[in-house]
Amino acid sequence: MRSRKLIGQVFTELADALETGRMAGPRLRVGLTTIGSEHGVDEVVRGAELAAGADDRFEVVLVGPQVDSKLRQEVCDCEDTAHRRMEELIKSGEIQAAVTMHYPFPMGVATVGRIVTPAFGKPLLVATTTGASATDRVPALIKNAIYGIAVAKSLGIDKPTVGILNVDGARQVERQLKKLADQGYEIVFGETIRADKGSIMRGNDLLTGSPDVMICDTLTGNLLMKIFSSYHTGGSYEALGYGYGPGVGPGWKQIVNIISRASGAPVIAGAIEFAAACAAANLPQLVEKEWTAARRAGLEDLLVPEREQEVTEEVQAPPKKPTEAEISGVDVLEIEDAARELWRNKIYAETGMGCEGPVVLVAKDDYEQAAQILTDSGYI
Repeated sequence: MRSRKLIGQVFTELADALETGRMAGPRLRVGLTTIGSEHGVDEVVRGAELAAGADDRFEVVLVGPQVDSKLRQEVCDCEDTAHRRMEELIKSGEIQAAVTMHYPFPMGVATVGRIVTPAFGKPLLVATTTGASATDRVPALIKNAIYGIAVAKSLGIDKPTVGILNVDGARQVERQLKKLADQGYEIVFGETIRADKGSIMRGNDLLTGSPDVMICDTLTGNLLMKIFSSYHTGGSYEALGYGYGPGVGPGWKQIVNIISRASGAPVIAGAIEFAAACAAANLPQLVEKEWTAARRAGLEDLLVPEREQEVTEEVQAPPKKPTEAEISGVDVLEIEDAARELWRNKIYAETGMGCEGPVVLVAKDDYEQAAQILTDSGYI
């Protein structure tokens, strides 16, 4: 599997650094809080032992009640105490990363998860899955792209391909990311497997893992993680994937990976491996590097909503005409504004929803002029 080879490469480079003296210090350690699982402490410990037994290049530290295990233990009697101890271990440097079932990330920090797609068994990064990178939808999705790229690079993917899931705001995000790329920030856009191509991704692309990184809002990403990890178990036991991923954001220095209370031992083992790879690659440093490069290319200007809230002038619709032609490519959040823009230019238009997303409906003889107006106005 490609992902395990990439993670192996990260650890091989780390081992080489330790051997040659380019990096000194103890074996990398990942903490795991064991309280709170719907499947019990023993299931969480089994995941830790699976991870530790599969790779001796990192050590797993259990943070929770005393259990029968050879793994190092930090004994805590409740979930709150376990979280406090986990944070102490991270801050002191005794562990370099942690895996836990809940963590209150600050605003601006969100997690990048990792699923295994069913069509080809290819891992796919989902940016993001918990937390919130911004309060406004489009700026959040733009940030999610940068977060996803950084995490992909921590796994050894030097030029990750990026796809944008066809959710509300996707077209605006595509425009803004292409501007960012034109202004100097390196983004390799993925391409949908559907016939229309392009970087806007459909459900089919989730199944095949068309890009390396799939951009979506956090709530959608969280839903996808749950479906892809437990679709063949009935939903109560998450058996596939690597968990909801590390919290990522500018200025965020810790590596804390999230799993669900429904995550089973295989996912917990994958999450530990994921966290260890992020720590080995110094993910926070990679995030800062990507963030700096994006800011240099004009990121902050692009994070301002494209159309600031203002009093909308009253625009009267022109005389009604038959609307047989569809103009696609307008974001659903802007579809009504796009129609009003055509009214302002004396072209009758209606809005609708096609099988691949929102459409503006116009008369056939108005199609070319209407499409040009929407293009010039930045709607498509």
